[in-house]
Amino acid sequence: MRLEASNTTNKLEFIKERPTVPAFRVMDIDGVPIDPNFEPEITKEKALDIYKNMIVSNTIDQYLHEAQNQGRISIYSTGYGEEAIIMTAMALEKGDMVYSQYRELSVYVQLGYPIEDIMNQCFSNKVGHGKGRQMPVHYGSKEMGLVTISSTLATQIPQAVGTAFALKREGNNNVVICYFGEGTSSEGDFHAGLNMASTIECPVIFYCRNNGYAISTPSSEQYRGDGIVGRGEGYGIKSMRIDGNDVWAVYAATKEAREYASKHNKPVLIEAMTYRIGNHTTSDDSKAYRSKEEVEMMRKHDPILRLRKYMKNKNWLDSEMDRKYVEDTKEMVLKTLKKAEEELKPKIEYLYTDVYDEMPPNLKSQFESTQRLVEKYPDYYKVKDFET
Repeated sequence: MRLEASNTTNKLEFIKERPTVPAFRVMDIDGVPIDPNFEPEITKEKALDIYKNMIVSNTIDQYLHEAQNQGRISIYSTGYGEEAIIMTAMALEKGDMVYSQYRELSVYVQLGYPIEDIMNQCFSNKVGHGKGRQMPVHYGSKEMGLVTISSTLATQIPQAVGTAFALKREGNNNVVICYFGEGTSSEGDFHAGLNMASTIECPVIFYCRNNGYAISTPSSEQYRGDGIVGRGEGYGIKSMRIDGNDVWAVYAATKEAREYASKHNKPVLIEAMTYRIGNHTTSDDSKAYRSKEEVEMMRKHDPILRLRKYMKNKNWLDSEMDRKYVEDTKEMVLKTLKKAEEELKPKIEYLYTDVYDEMPPNLKSQFESTQRLVEKYPDYYKVKDFET
């Protein structure tokens, strides 16, 4: 926007504050639709499929969290309380690209990412796609358009914009969805990414999980202004705020955002208001910065509980069906976990490969030193646990 005569005034004043942007919601915490017009046309079978996948995601979180506490994997982060994000997957179409962070497990499950691959990656075994060179929860699949997760905060945002620009040039009407938390919005890459997406006009959906805490920093101490939704508006991006624990609100918003981004080749920002029930990671103890009462109060907004109530209200689910889903899922997940844990670890040489086409002399020398050390102390380095 440039300054024109019609945009001037002789009145000096601050921009007036406006009311807080409300969060769009389809059903209340008891699973009762507020406006039937936004209730999705969904079959009982599809709703049950979504519910089952949320149970699968939640169960994987439980078992891998316990595995980390027992020292069987190095670290883990759960998505407790944020499973409604699964509905973003329902709004995507073939050819769309996904840049996730580390609480989008339910999205991967809904898209059909194999549970075996989840376990293999977290246990860093020989069949895991990362060859043991990355921490747990760093999933990815080239074939499925799931860009491998990065540890570094916010790097995925400008990368997603670049990918969206490439999709725009291809002209296939595909979009990119990029997930991050409100803590990430304080990183420079967030601002650079949004400004770039706005100015070069890219079909990217920025999905911000505002779960209340950036590790131990509450959102009230992290920023001023009207949350993250106002930042999108400031960059000239169509933006909306939703109840991030309402599966139908998440679906409606993401579907609308995808249609707009695809049709106009422009970005959209969704701020999903949710709550992180679990610790930031297994390295965190949230009791040090928030009360037990606060967490218990927010459990009433749990998206799995809300969807369960919705389906029971419709007589699509009863307690016996629910119990069987949970028991069968636990059995399946535990079986997959044990199989992944029993696999051998990757070859030691993978510490040095896949960076260069041919291993340079300095890495070759380091690799040979490592080999000699391992051969000298085989029991210490547990060589029998590794693929040869």
